Amino acid sequence: MRGRREAILESQSPLLTPTTTPTSAGAVADGGAAEPIDGLQEHYYDLCMEKSQEIKPFILHILQEVDEEIGKGRLEGITLNVAGNSRLMAIERVTGEDFGILCRLLKNNPYINGLDVRYNLLSDIGACYAAKLLQKQHNLTYLNLMFNDIGPEGGEVIAKALHKDTTLKHLRMTGNKIENKGGMYFAAMLQINSSLEKLDLGDCDLGMQSVIAFATVLTQNHTIKGLNLNRPILYGEQEESTVHLGHMLKENQWLVELHMCKHDIKNGGMKQLCDALYLNRSLRYLDVSCNKITQDGMVCLADVLRSNTTLEVIDLSFNRMENAGAKYLSDTLASHNRTLKALVWFYI
Repeated sequence: MRGRREAILESQSPLLTPTTTPTSAGAVADGGAAEPIDGLQEHYYDLCMEKSQEIKPFILHILQEVDEEIGKGRLEGITLNVAGNSRLMAIERVTGEDFGILCRLLKNNPYINGLDVRYNLLSDIGACYAAKLLQKQHNLTYLNLMFNDIGPEGGEVIAKALHKDTTLKHLRMTGNKIENKGGMYFAAMLQINSSLEKLDLGDCDLGMQSVIAFATVLTQNHTIKGLNLNRPILYGEQEESTVHLGHMLKENQWLVELHMCKHDIKNGGMKQLCDALYLNRSLRYLDVSCNKITQDGMVCLADVLRSNTTLEVIDLSFNRMENAGAKYLSDTLASHNRTLKALVWFYI
């Protein structure tokens, strides 16, 4: 008579068949006896039983697919996608404790290099588990924690975990309200971490202090290639954040992608950015959408595009460039620029 465990696992799919057990890459390379690695489904079931945690059928289904990929010989480049906004299957959003089980599951797994748990309910509890995972899992290069109700305390523990991390390349924190406090911890982290290449902190309620801190740190950090600082909480009319980010672009010759959506940039701020772009030779993607730039700012940008041969994509959506600004840009692109690949302009 089959055990309950096997019955539950098999019930997730009528097509589920046993897969071959993958072997440890290190054991094969050493020529020794290969050590079997249990299937993720079985390991997840056992961990849930151990912790008296509810077994989530959709997680079992996802782990089944990963087990099958590993069974076919795919031993690297696997991303475990447990996104809470999937429309392809009935899902129940992952909580912080559910995520703790997944982190234990992945702690010693050499095949999974990416983890996507966006749009779930991890909260600061899940952030603590994510921090522990970063400290123990040395194959993880991509982590997506977007929109998970993570606050300043959760942001702090994740940022501190990255002080010693040497493998993570891309972290997405979009929509988690880590606020100015959490932003300051991430800025401090960039003074120490030398492996992270893309950091997404859009819509995180960053404050002026943390935005300036990022601008200051990036004059020295040579590793970060992409940074999203969309929609900070800014006060005042001096465009101070734009001034500091403009100064950073004069010094930083490694940043490739910068997102400054909803920074309340006006023509004066755009001129600051354009002055920096005369000197910058690395930035290829600039997002200044949803700001207050009018035709005068477009004139400054058009003048830069006469000589700048690095920029490939500029997002100007939801600004007020007006007909005169659009014409000035189009004339410049037609006669003086051959390197820009996309100019995004959309306004309702």
